[in-house]
Amino acid sequence: MQSREPYLIFTQKLNELGIRYMVSGSMAAMYYGEPRFTNDVDIIVFLRREDSRRLLDAFPDEKFYCPPLDVIESERSRDQRGHFNLIHHESGFKADIYLSGRDDLHAWGIAHAVTADINGKTVVFAPPEYVIVRKMQFFREGGSGKHLRDISRMMIGLGDAWNRQPLLEMIQEQRLQEEWSKALKYAD
Repeated sequence: MQSREPYLIFTQKLNELGIRYMVSGSMAAMYYGEPRFTNDVDIIVFLRREDSRRLLDAFPDEKFYCPPLDVIESERSRDQRGHFNLIHHESGFKADIYLSGRDDLHAWGIAHAVTADINGKTVVFAPPEYVIVRKMQFFREGGSGKHLRDISRMMIGLGDAWNRQPLLEMIQEQRLQEEWSKALKYAD
């Protein structure tokens, strides 16, 4: 499957299964901002025990790499940072699947997710506040400037009319004032 939005191969299967998810990371930053190159998609998934087998069936071995059921279940049982990959064999495109676990920010993001129509397909994106906060956290952890660039492009794309108050409250709660200051300076 060759597409300008190769992540649709993953999101459409999640939609068909009725599994709650949201696209985050660079794909969400591009949705709110501007395109840049990436070879994967980050998807936050709320996965129940009964969904694990269904997920495995939806991504069959002949078309996808999907980890074994015991790996999915092991990652699903983590309170924080549960993660596994799905890879589409034909395109080589990868989905980093992050499980919501007991992460309050994941829960907030899923509750406030934004549904969009992309090429006639429904895609659920993380809300911009979530994406910006996570990018600042990743910047704090690893120092990669791509996160600041994504944030600055998102702020341009969201425009002046966008209500920043929820974001500013989250920045305060997460103690990300220094990272926010750097993101604002990057935009100048």
